[in-house]
Amino acid sequence: MPPDIRPVACARRPGFKLEKLKRFTAKDAEETYLVPHWAAGFFRVGEDGELEVTPEGPEGPSASLFEIVQDLRDEGRPLPVMLRFPQILQARLVALNEAFRRAIKKYHYQSEYRGLYPVKVNQRRMVVETLAKAGKPYAYGLEAGSKAELALILAQDLHKEALIACNGFKDDDFIRLALMGKKLGKNVVITLEKFAELERVIRIAQELSVEPQIGIRYKLKTRGTGQWEESGGESAKFGFTTPEIIRAVDILAEAGMLGTIAMLHSHIGSQVTDIRRIKQAVREIAQTYVQLRKLGAPVRYLNLGGGLAVDYDGSKTAFYASANYSLEEYAEDLVYVSKEVCDGHGEPHPILVTESGRAVTAYHSVLVLEVIDTIRPPGEEKIEQPRDTHPVVKDMFDLARGISAKNYREVYHDAFANKDTILNLYDLGLISLRDRATAEALFYQIARKTLRFALEFDYPADELEDLQKMLADKLVCNFSLFQSLPDSWAIKQMFPIVPLSRLNERPTREATLVDITCDSDGKFDRFIDTHDVRNTLPVHEIRPGEPYYLGVFLTGAYQDVLGMSHNLFGRIGEAHVVVDEDGYDIERFILGEKARRVIEKMGYEDDELAEAVEKLVRSSKKLTPAEKGAFMEQYARELVGYTYLED
Repeated sequence: MPPDIRPVACARRPGFKLEKLKRFTAKDAEETYLVPHWAAGFFRVGEDGELEVTPEGPEGPSASLFEIVQDLRDEGRPLPVMLRFPQILQARLVALNEAFRRAIKKYHYQSEYRGLYPVKVNQRRMVVETLAKAGKPYAYGLEAGSKAELALILAQDLHKEALIACNGFKDDDFIRLALMGKKLGKNVVITLEKFAELERVIRIAQELSVEPQIGIRYKLKTRGTGQWEESGGESAKFGFTTPEIIRAVDILAEAGMLGTIAMLHSHIGSQVTDIRRIKQAVREIAQTYVQLRKLGAPVRYLNLGGGLAVDYDGSKTAFYASANYSLEEYAEDLVYVSKEVCDGHGEPHPILVTESGRAVTAYHSVLVLEVIDTIRPPGEEKIEQPRDTHPVVKDMFDLARGISAKNYREVYHDAFANKDTILNLYDLGLISLRDRATAEALFYQIARKTLRFALEFDYPADELEDLQKMLADKLVCNFSLFQSLPDSWAIKQMFPIVPLSRLNERPTREATLVDITCDSDGKFDRFIDTHDVRNTLPVHEIRPGEPYYLGVFLTGAYQDVLGMSHNLFGRIGEAHVVVDEDGYDIERFILGEKARRVIEKMGYEDDELAEAVEKLVRSSKKLTPAEKGAFMEQYARELVGYTYLED
């Protein structure tokens, strides 16, 4: 099945008339927002209707996300904010390593597993240092894709056996830095991504008098599934072809350096949704491993790359936002297939390596948004019929009064036709703006009644499927999609979104989300569902003066590092939260970027801006001295203020 197509099931939506008498429970809320399907045991709905985090798993201590946010607000911390839970990072790292340990034991695999975290997924200091510390008992390593990332990694306190893999294209300085790391006792492997890098490694290794550990990236013929399917296969950006592998072996043998080939590396792609493709890729790379061994290369590490997917929508399918396998199945298949291939050729079992970043980091952070306004379609208010109105508008009043469960489809068709007629009459100047506005409000009123009648049937007509989206509220949230959720805009990635409170109340509205940028693409109108992609999110009636927070989950992978400063909205604040039996502790709060920092990225200097504005103000003859002083004070405050809307 293509990655962007799934079976559509027309189910009853929460909140419509037939269910109003039934009490809405925490379990109902969990099913409405699919929490048990995507949360991996780290989040749940509490009996008091507040969303809770359980960073050590369902049996461990919990804390209310709503309470955490309220505490931050009481401290004067602005929203939006990113909540980070280092315990979830630790739990995911342990789960990954223990899954491989169990699989190795189950299949009597005669070697070990060495995980690598690719820091490109999230280079934030808290993330890297937490994983380095938690990974020490497992000799868990780090992967660098650039000189800057390698510089960061070399400073980490890793287990002496932990791998440091150097991937990506390399210049002389990158290779020199990696080899000096090897000389300092670090377990550094330089992965050759293209053939021209081989000569550089040989030359610089001889220059520094250090024996390198070389990895060769093999260009898999097998391709992954999902968003990054095109990044694999024979047209992949990185990797050696089989003729290039033979040439490399011959060159290293001639240089007396065949023994430096320590790793065979492959990468099927990110977020691979179908386990069958993963097994196919493992079989292909394992066959190449045994063939290299037969050529005399003492390969010890078999790096199976990344691809371990996160089930963003909880559907457990091969849909691009899901995964049709579990962590246990993933580990067992990699171990079993590798063992089967090696045993078939009588070659020793290699140390298995994977580079799982998304699956380790995605769960640990929650983006918290505050709803600051609601944009509603017209037609909810009572509409009075004037004495003198256009005949087509009068007909719309008659349709609105006469709609029923028996005729709602016919009435909707007539109203739709009238709407088109009115637009044509308006373009010709034959109808007034007031009459047009009245007719449009009546159309939305008829559409709202049509949807209510349609939802009383299990299978509403196909032509009515778009009504829910058309009639949805637009919740204005104080954030930038391009800064905090760039994958939602760039690749249509979906993330679970859940209100943080009032989850013991039935949601009675449907909504899409819009950000505060001036870009029309700054919206969220694709929401998770186990059978389909929803166009709206069930939400509650927004009460004036009462905060309504939404949590966006599984944002810990890539969103931090890909965010952009569109409209000069900068990095948001982040809180590091630890939960124990006594409650929770906000260990650290990192302020979001100030306006001047974001402006400086564009080549401006804040003192030059202030000087130019001050010159303009002083020359003004329309401002009083007091107004000049007040304006300059405000301008200075804005330069050091948060880039998002503030109270």
